[in-house]
Amino acid sequence: MKTIIGIDPGTHQSAWIEYTPEAHQIGDFGIEDNKTLVDQLAWGNWRDHDLAIEMIASYGMPVGQEVFETCVWIGRFIEAFCGGEFVYRKDVKLHLCQSPRAKDANVRRAIIDLFPATGGGKIPQVGTKKHPGPLYGVSTHVWAALGVALTYAASQQINSQPTI
Repeated sequence: MKTIIGIDPGTHQSAWIEYTPEAHQIGDFGIEDNKTLVDQLAWGNWRDHDLAIEMIASYGMPVGQEVFETCVWIGRFIEAFCGGEFVYRKDVKLHLCQSPRAKDANVRRAIIDLFPATGGGKIPQVGTKKHPGPLYGVSTHVWAALGVALTYAASQQINSQPTI
């Protein structure tokens, strides 16, 4: 089974997640300092994985220094891994929500709806500490990294839907 590393890059830290489409399961995930993530990509045990990284797109508005610094880190991640594929946020929104106007909350809800409700609590796909669901522990920018991985899997025509 091919595993995808999805990355939501940032200026100083980036979120990452391991996703195996054939099993529709997430593995490890986290938010790391960018230098640490570069080292993981270069020397870690991810050599047999695919790398999908969110790429910044221009929509005609002025951008600041942070956007350019994030672009540099994206390049360093691709170089450290010796390859990878760009996934644009617009494509994540279209794939998961069928709308380029979707907000982060809509994307998060669409991701949650793709996973089985096997945990406890108000959102059983996430679950609770006592009864965790398949998305237990996923938070903040890791949701975006998972959206990147799911969208990449779909673009590669890898089965990214749960089998019920």
